[in-house]
Amino acid sequence: MPGVRRARLAALLDRYAPPLAFVALVLVWEGATRLLKIPSFLLPAPSAIVQALVATPLQVWAGHAFATLRVALMGYALAIVVSVPLAMAFASSRLLSRTLYPILVVVQSTPIVAVAPIIVVTLGASDLPRVVITFLITFFPIVVSTVAGLLATPEELIELSRSLRAGRAREMLHVRLPFALPYVFSALKIAITLSVIGAVVAEFVAAEQGLGFFIAFSTSYFKIPAAFAGLGVLVAISLILFRLVAFVQKRLAPWSLPKSER
Repeated sequence: MPGVRRARLAALLDRYAPPLAFVALVLVWEGATRLLKIPSFLLPAPSAIVQALVATPLQVWAGHAFATLRVALMGYALAIVVSVPLAMAFASSRLLSRTLYPILVVVQSTPIVAVAPIIVVTLGASDLPRVVITFLITFFPIVVSTVAGLLATPEELIELSRSLRAGRAREMLHVRLPFALPYVFSALKIAITLSVIGAVVAEFVAAEQGLGFFIAFSTSYFKIPAAFAGLGVLVAISLILFRLVAFVQKRLAPWSLPKSER
């Protein structure tokens, strides 16, 4: 019986520990701001953030959230379309990988915040520069993880496919790519959160709508609780998108997940 109780307690802790930790953090935050009398323009209390969230009309939130979500998803889709074939090309050709991979590292190492104004000046003030900035932040993890997954395919499987006279294309599509799916989905989960960050960075530089614009606008007028509320909406969008990618992986490739998550 004690063993059964311990198992139930462990299951309850496993299920409720994350929300309880979040609630405890919010309570400590609220108590600290009240006891230390921290001004709201320095660090607003959670209750002030909720008031700012409710005070802003729903249409305003919907308009800004949709603008950010549209740019994030377009940049994310573009990153997938470019990155996966590029990773397959890198895995197939050592010469191509040695030639282009350093260039990608240089592009990724360049601070996007410094490059973003140049991209906006070059491409104009439409959605295009914001999508390009989101793409630049998002594509690199997908390329790196997909290449790692493709090259991690066991040699026995490669030899077996070649003994059956499978061509390079079939070897890539039917052997390497399915084996690399856990790597690909891990990268997609990282990239979907990065896409939101990319969209917000682009909105900081040049935008008239979007949650990044809303946060920058609120901060410039010292409406810090509203800025925190915008930040909370961004976090909620990132979590929802992350869970959506996890759901797609569970539905389309459940075998790529650990047994405990299927």
